[in-house]
Amino acid sequence: QVQLVESGGGLAQPGGSLRLSCAASGDIGSYCMAWFRQAPGKEREEVAQIDTDGRTHPADFVKGRFTISRDNAKNTLYLQMDSLNTEDTAMYYCAAEFGICTTRIEDFGYWGQGTQVTVSS
Repeated sequence: QVQLVESGGGLAQPGGSLRLSCAASGDIGSYCMAWFRQAPGKEREEVAQIDTDGRTHPADFVKGRFTISRDNAKNTLYLQMDSLNTEDTAMYYCAAEFGICTTRIEDFGYWGQGTQVTVSS
């Protein structure tokens, strides 16, 4: 069982960058890790996931802009966000799923409280 705490959110200008971190209380080596986001009035959507071997699966809308990575030694997940635009404004959540990555949000049993990202000029 892991507890997840996100940090690094804030205000960025269009075209700017932010780096989110997600610190886990336990060993994440056996967990598929992912970032989700939810904007007001919209459903939660997956931004990117990274499996236990380090293979990444970004959503089409962030390819070439966002990079997910993990440091198992530090039990930390990251999301480097570049070329931000106003549509990226949302609450960003870190999530963990034991074992193999799936595409079902309901399979992610561990969630952080979220960190707000606002992109505005």
